[in-house]
Amino acid sequence: MTDIDRLVALSDGSLRDAREKSPLGPADLLRQLVYLPQASIYVAETQRVVVGGAVLALRPSVRAGGFVGAVDLLVVDPEYDVDRVTAALLEEVVRSASNKGCVVVEAPGPDDPTESARWEAQGFTPAGPRIQRSVAAAGTAGRHTP
Repeated sequence: MTDIDRLVALSDGSLRDAREKSPLGPADLLRQLVYLPQASIYVAETQRVVVGGAVLALRPSVRAGGFVGAVDLLVVDPEYDVDRVTAALLEEVVRSASNKGCVVVEAPGPDDPTESARWEAQGFTPAGPRIQRSVAAAGTAGRHTP
């Protein structure tokens, strides 16, 4: 099993819509993202086992004043320390987004209060139907550190 296959297995419920909207399966879509400069895939592992992953997609936004990083997928194996793995993945996503010039990182707002608390612990706040976190581009003043 590849890292991509493991992420798809972990995210089964999250990717059901993708199966209906695309002629490609979720694993094939994720494999394509690996080659795009505006998308990054992050994998968390312990003892050579993939325990979580995230996908960050970048888009320019005049309204936001620069690039916006969208966390398109975040999955964690419930058999592991979900809080710790989520924190590690989001820390890396935010660091990478900042290094790529993003001024904000956003994600769909979680429905589960426990999941919302995990995101809030990493500095994300509600913003309409999304949650988001402001970041400063690397090398600029005002860089946010949680």
